[in-house]
Amino acid sequence: MICGLLIGKDRSEGVPGKNFREIVGRPMCEYGFIAARAMGVDRLFTSTDSPRIAEIGAKYKAEHIERPPELATPDALTEDALTHAADEMERRIGRAPEIVCLLFANNPAIDVKLLNEGVEILRMDETYDSAFSVCRYDMFSPTRARRVTEKGDIEPFVPLEAFDGEVSSIRSSQGGVYFCDLSVQVLRWRCFTRMSEGMQPFQWMGRKSKALMNDFGFDVDSEWQFRVIDFWLRDRGFTEDKIPYDLGDPSNWT
Repeated sequence: MICGLLIGKDRSEGVPGKNFREIVGRPMCEYGFIAARAMGVDRLFTSTDSPRIAEIGAKYKAEHIERPPELATPDALTEDALTHAADEMERRIGRAPEIVCLLFANNPAIDVKLLNEGVEILRMDETYDSAFSVCRYDMFSPTRARRVTEKGDIEPFVPLEAFDGEVSSIRSSQGGVYFCDLSVQVLRWRCFTRMSEGMQPFQWMGRKSKALMNDFGFDVDSEWQFRVIDFWLRDRGFTEDKIPYDLGDPSNWT
């Protein structure tokens, strides 16, 4: 069984109301539900403390898992919210699903082709715990990262001695720099049951994760990102009136 799980909170610190803010004519959180139905998940869930997210999810027959208040604060860990959701999913289904496609309410740039690719990888190779989309952002190389001291001085964020070889101003001097964009996250069930064993900072990745190459994307937490994601969606065929996927017959959704 393949399940979809969309998570999102009612309140946001960075951009208040971002999960419901319209982008290309739809609330941002709706794109995760669209992607899940487009790929044909067997069961769809949403873990949220937000009545609005739950209501939007209901249009796609997403089963609402009420997130406890203590797991919806700014300091609450995603890992704890996922563990809570996983326990409830297993209880409702009556057994553990094989694979979960994890979706974030604030990340609408979801490539359905990569979701399916991730599922196929996990089915073909049991050694992988997960498959995550990554983007190459050499301009954000850790050799370029800086911190600003209390005095306003600029210093390396990471001691440059930690890097092998010569550090230069060339973006790719340390090789390709990849970031998990958190748009496509395909997880084997053991990622939830062995959460404490996973890689930091995203422990739900497990210990071994396959890279799914993406062009660009990110979970939205700043105003400027809305314009970039608007371009991403329109470039892939989304408009205010149509979506580029066949969602099938809603009467067959479970």
